[in-house]
Amino acid sequence: MTISLKGTLVLIGAGKMGGAMLEGWLKAGVDPRQVVALDPSPPPEVAALLKGKGIRHNPALSDIKDAEVLLAAVKPQVMEDVLMPLRGLGASKPLVLSIAAGKTIASFERHFGSDAAVIRTIPNTPAAVGRGITAMAANRNVSPAQMDLAEQLLRSIGEVVRVDDESLIDAATAVSGSGPAYVFYLTECLAAAAEAVGLPPDVAVKLARATVAGSGELMRSSGIDAATLRQNVTSPKGTTYEALKVLMADDGLKPLMIEAIKAAARRSKELAS
Repeated sequence: MTISLKGTLVLIGAGKMGGAMLEGWLKAGVDPRQVVALDPSPPPEVAALLKGKGIRHNPALSDIKDAEVLLAAVKPQVMEDVLMPLRGLGASKPLVLSIAAGKTIASFERHFGSDAAVIRTIPNTPAAVGRGITAMAANRNVSPAQMDLAEQLLRSIGEVVRVDDESLIDAATAVSGSGPAYVFYLTECLAAAAEAVGLPPDVAVKLARATVAGSGELMRSSGIDAATLRQNVTSPKGTTYEALKVLMADDGLKPLMIEAIKAAARRSKELAS
């Protein structure tokens, strides 16, 4: 994948997620001279990358005259304060691409105008190791070419899916945005259950972590759907079969997960601004 830019890519916030994306862009052939990073205090490793690649860091805003993409990667609670002085960058009609949870398309239109091209996304934390997935939704002003460019930029941290309705970002937040926490908690529960049947704590944790990580990698690399993989390891009347009778009962894991996802989606809607 090669990313081709005509103007300047402005990275607003060069923290862990922004830094991970920047690394991906450079690997995909983005010219460092076409990138500007705006961040008062990036992590040391990102600061070293900026310096090593000769990327412009916190230049005068008046020097940025050809912004093609503004990628907002700052925390939602400081977004309004950060964007306020950057409104002038909208003069070149850039694509505004947000990876901040809870910030609606309308919130960016308030800063850059109702005619601004805005894409709202929700990546997840595995993006830090290039294994994330990002859902994105666009307003009516985004052109097909801008959608394609956004997808290319986001692929630097993993897979990308498009949703037609911005309201579905709340559902995506509940599933993939918050999802890593569910998997981590499943790992905790698996380790606790291992201890309950007599395994030493260190062995229980090691077995749980490796099992969850390995199963995820098998699902990713094989391309086989989860149901088939489950069936493949379930012998009739065997140990896995007995455990799944508990997990797949009417009051088992599925209805509990549905309620959890609904709760997260409701909260995402409440937090949107």
